[in-house]
Amino acid sequence: MQDHDQYRLFLHLASTLSFTRTAADCHVSPATLSRTVQRLETSTGHRLLDRGPHGVALTEHGHRFHHYAAEALELWDRYRDNDLTRDQLGGRLRVFASVTACQSLLPDLLAPLRDAHPRVQISVRTGDAAAALALLDDGEADLAVAALPSRVPATLLARTVAHTPLVLVRADPPRSSALPDPDEPFVLPGQGLVRDIANRWFRRLGITPRIAAEADGHEALLTLVALDYGTGIIPDLVLQHCSIRNRLHVVPTPSGPGELTIGTCVRRADLHRPLVAAAWAAAGTGEPSRSEH
Repeated sequence: MQDHDQYRLFLHLASTLSFTRTAADCHVSPATLSRTVQRLETSTGHRLLDRGPHGVALTEHGHRFHHYAAEALELWDRYRDNDLTRDQLGGRLRVFASVTACQSLLPDLLAPLRDAHPRVQISVRTGDAAAALALLDDGEADLAVAALPSRVPATLLARTVAHTPLVLVRADPPRSSALPDPDEPFVLPGQGLVRDIANRWFRRLGITPRIAAEADGHEALLTLVALDYGTGIIPDLVLQHCSIRNRLHVVPTPSGPGELTIGTCVRRADLHRPLVAAAWAAAGTGEPSRSEH
């Protein structure tokens, strides 16, 4: 395993502080991840992680090595981006998107970059959409496709590529179009924009919802709805690309919760990198968001 791959595994582990999650996200076995940490500790001559009954924590040397590894990877990416001929852009573009965005948006968004620069390597990481902008801002991705808040952080640039309404779904067919019953159980995201929009909608209706279950991702939420835990609130884009949509029913309402704006995002500071600039330009067919004004 190359040093850069080891550094990326360590940085991911430092962000999750979970061997299980990092191994799953990075598609390596827990044993491989443990051996990687052991090799790094042998190379540095210091213990980088404390493993105790309450979980994993970085040691003082672990924090110092985290800073070194992040800078080393940044320098490597800059070298790879600049060590190219004028007409042969290459390097590795790290993309973060939800499963739905990967299936419904990424092929069209990244096809121009792939066609214009076949040497570019694209790696795609999926996960909870609510974490996308934070991961991008922390430098764990070069480009993200995510739901955009009303105010995008000043450190990021965002461009709108799609809009999708939020819909109510349930396992049983709805009897009629009506406002939600205050006693009706709901399945909601644990955090993120959809949860914020749903909370504002309930307040407008004067309803205190009965929360039957919460989920970390939209796909997990739909599974709980299919199991009849309650009515879910979900982006229609997710529903249309869900493999179990034939088991779900949209609940018509006179006034829906609202909609999500989906956009591509990069860090402003990364636009000096040829690879990121090329990716931003190639995916630039959408309308500018407020962050570009």
